[in-house]
Amino acid sequence: MKCLLVSDLHYTLKQFDWLDRVATEFDVIIMAGDHLDISSTVALEAQIVVVLKYLQRVGSRTKLLLGSGNHDLNARGEHGEKVARWMTRARSLGAVVDGDAVTVGDTLFTVCPWWDGPETQKLVDAQLAGDAERTRGEWAWVYHAPPSASPTSWTGTRHYGDDALVAWIARHRPAMVFCGHIHQSPFRSGGSWVDRLGDTWIFNPGRQIGPIPTHVIVDTDAGKAMWFSLAGNEVVSLREPLIRPIAELTEYPT
Repeated sequence: MKCLLVSDLHYTLKQFDWLDRVATEFDVIIMAGDHLDISSTVALEAQIVVVLKYLQRVGSRTKLLLGSGNHDLNARGEHGEKVARWMTRARSLGAVVDGDAVTVGDTLFTVCPWWDGPETQKLVDAQLAGDAERTRGEWAWVYHAPPSASPTSWTGTRHYGDDALVAWIARHRPAMVFCGHIHQSPFRSGGSWVDRLGDTWIFNPGRQIGPIPTHVIVDTDAGKAMWFSLAGNEVVSLREPLIRPIAELTEYPT
């Protein structure tokens, strides 16, 4: 299985164009949040209309997993906490979104929402506990924020990770967690696009300018995860302990 991870496109339409072009090359495309941009001059509802058109095209070519981030919240839930309600429209177009789970091959993917407060956090806790009962092979999560005290949450000056995620990983021990949120992590000294907590691999591609987003390709058949960016390309073996510094990618596995 070949998975593509992107995150934090923030309504960068050239990067959505790139995603549309490469969709057929992957069995699964994972978009780990912040598809919209609350600082844009384009109204959020207008952004949603455009992004949904892209998602429909990408989802018609491959399995699309779509988690929410803090920029994607456009409504209030029943407890008054912010939610990405527009993602229900993406579900109707065939995407696997917040609160959903899907099995691809022998891997169960759980897509978690961005939680804005304790009630939504409780829903994520229940979601993970429920899906833990369903796992028969590998288990992977889509979760916008990376874990606390991880190189994947390092900004260059401090960590901006998620404490709850650390506890959930320790409890459930998934094989992989696909994150985003902290744009700078792969580009800062002490930061990285990859980490390992126990047996769990953590990936955060970061964010860059230009028409091609930073991205991570996880090739389970080759047993490798590869990071691609303007700063260079790197690779880790998923079948060996994580060793730093991360190796430069010199040849794409076939």
